[in-house]
This record gives sequence, structure tokens and C-alpha cells, in this order.
Amino acid sequence: MVDSGQSEIVGLTYDNPDRPRLGLEAMTFAQLRARTKAHIAASPIRADFHQLTVIRSGVASAAVDFVPYACGPGTVLHVRPGQVQRLPAGANGRLTELDAVVLLFTADFPPRTGSVATLLDLEFGPAAVTTDGAEADALHRAAAEILAEYRLLDTRRANPVRLSVGVLRHLTTAMLLRVARAQQPSGDDHANEVFRAFRAAVEQSFTVTRDVQVYASRLGYAPRTLTRACLAATGTSAKQFLDARVALEAKRLLVHTDLNIASIGRAVGFSEATNFGKFFMREVGMTPGAFRAAQ
Repeated sequence: MVDSGQSEIVGLTYDNPDRPRLGLEAMTFAQLRARTKAHIAASPIRADFHQLTVIRSGVASAAVDFVPYACGPGTVLHVRPGQVQRLPAGANGRLTELDAVVLLFTADFPPRTGSVATLLDLEFGPAAVTTDGAEADALHRAAAEILAEYRLLDTRRANPVRLSVGVLRHLTTAMLLRVARAQQPSGDDHANEVFRAFRAAVEQSFTVTRDVQVYASRLGYAPRTLTRACLAATGTSAKQFLDARVALEAKRLLVHTDLNIASIGRAVGFSEATNFGKFFMREVGMTPGAFRAAQ
């Protein structure tokens, strides 16, 4: 990871000094903790790569896109490119000691199967899944196997490297499929396809319309089909998913820009500041001004 900014939010770009040109870096959380500079550990971070942390033991608090997550044994924390996070820390605010495997990887490293593509492309929503029992053990073994294979990789030997990278790609895909299964037990491929189409349409037009019927007509589905797909992928209805995306954009603008509240409201599709304030209060539980002041 390379620190690319001195602003309040630290921007990190993907860089693997040990294995250049490999789109994956695997380490223990202890290794991440040892190499993370103090100002990065204490700051909100926005990275241009995926970070998957699989926790076997220990407890910590993390935050992703302003949502706090209590992390413990069996937690899998997935932070996607562009999301703002605070690294898992203890009550004192310092990075805690976790028995965990951390995978950093670029968006194009794992092969993009249907369920994996959905997991990788979901730009917001729950960043953590908690597992237990056999499922938690299986996830940790899968992460540990990636770490072991990564450590075996010898970049000086061309042909073995190609084979080893292939193994790492498939192991990473298998790991992500396990995470997707934990988040979405149904494994409905059609629902995944519908959700991906809806999500793409939302990204294109959420500042223009928050009417699910408009998206349904554009995509050729009934509104209830969109809701079933959203429930399968995220646990929320289509309307809740859409409103959450608008609220997240408003949060980001409140924290990361100096725009006034009326301008932010217009940027996310509200012509009247009062309507934006009511929407934000309903979605977030506080006024835009109070949210900005609290960050």
C-alpha cells in the first residue's frame, strides 16, 4: 500500500513491493499492524483495491462508509475500492491484536464469476458478515491456504510463477464464493443478474430519480422482481437500496467537500433543501449539519 495523500482522508494505491505486478498481497493482521504508519492507523482511509480480513480470534471495532462494525471471531470484513474505512482498532483507538488473515487485491485479480462479480462490484452495503462453527473454520482455512500459497510464490521462476498465480486466482475466487454464500444462502443466479442490472442503473441515475418503477420499466422487470433480487443480494428492498445509495452519496459529500447543504441536496437530486433535510433525517437519523459536525 502506498500513501498518496496528506489530506484528512488518506488515499492508498495498490502496491506490492515484495511481488511486483501481482494483483494480490496476503499477510497476517499482525504484519499489517506492524507496517502501518501511525498517522494511517489513526486516519480514515480510502483505497483503490479490495481488502478482505478474515478474523479467527480477537475483537475490534471497524467502520466502513460511516457504518460501525463490531468484529470478532468469525467476522469477515470486506472493504471495496473507494469506500472509506477505519482499520480494526481497540477501545484505545489503536490497531488491535487480531488472529486474522488480510488479503489485499485488485479488482481484476480474481476471475469474475457471477456471484463473485456481484460481491466485488457492490459499492456499498454491509461490509461485514459474521460466521460461526464449521463455516467460520472453513473460511479461515481458505484464507490460510491463500496465505501459504502466496508465501510459496517465487517470482524468479517464470513457469512456476504462472502456475502459482493461477492457483492463487482460483483460491481467491473460492474464498470469495464462500463469503458470497455466507451473505446470500440462496445462490440464485437469476437474482444476481437482476440485481447487477439494477445496481448499474442506480449508479447511473440515482441523482436523477429515486422511483423504483422508473428503473423497473427501464430494465424490463416488475418492481417486485427488483425487490426480490435486492433482498437476496443485500437484505434490503429495491427502494431501501436506492435510498441508501443516495444517502451514502450525501454523506460522502458532507464529509469530503465544503459544499453547503443546499448544494449537496441538489447534487443528489433534491431541488428543495427542506426535502433533502427530511430525507436525510429519515435515512440517517440526524440532520445533514449534525452529521457533518460529528465527523
